[in-house]
Amino acid sequence: MYLEYYSLERPPFRITPDPSLFFTGGANGRGVVLEALLYAIQTGEGILKVVGEVGSGKTMLCRMLEQRLPDSVEVVYLANPKLTPHDILYAVAFELKIDVTQDTPRLVLMQKLQSHLLEQHAANRSVLVIIEEAQSMPLETLEEIRLFSNLETHQHKLMQIVLFGQPELDKNLQEKTFVS
Repeated sequence: MYLEYYSLERPPFRITPDPSLFFTGGANGRGVVLEALLYAIQTGEGILKVVGEVGSGKTMLCRMLEQRLPDSVEVVYLANPKLTPHDILYAVAFELKIDVTQDTPRLVLMQKLQSHLLEQHAANRSVLVIIEEAQSMPLETLEEIRLFSNLETHQHKLMQIVLFGQPELDKNLQEKTFVS
């Protein structure tokens, strides 16, 4: 019924977000959040967080972000963050096509990851890790993600991270493990 009324070619309200149907939402909508994310990424902020209830458009925002990023940004997308600290390191390295295996020791993983990030930085490229459903990450894995932000030069973060999650993410981040 609404397809004809609004002259739409396909249903706009589906389970799988369609970026071609992105609605900015005016002065306080998702478009503002998208622009803020793009600005923060382009200026080199370390860890960013987007929290919203189920169905609030986080996945759509994530897809729009990936589309709008410049080609100089290499994106690692993790949809299932229920990983151990070692496995999240491996997943990021694997997605970046770094020569590692699941059995590669943490120290070697970190060294290879840092080398790759330094190469990208030298080539004026950056790496962005996008993690959806971040509220599902074990606290130890969240801490490993926080430690990623220590990979930096004297002036720039070598990797940026955007956590997308439900309100439980805020509770997890307030655990005393993360409070300095």
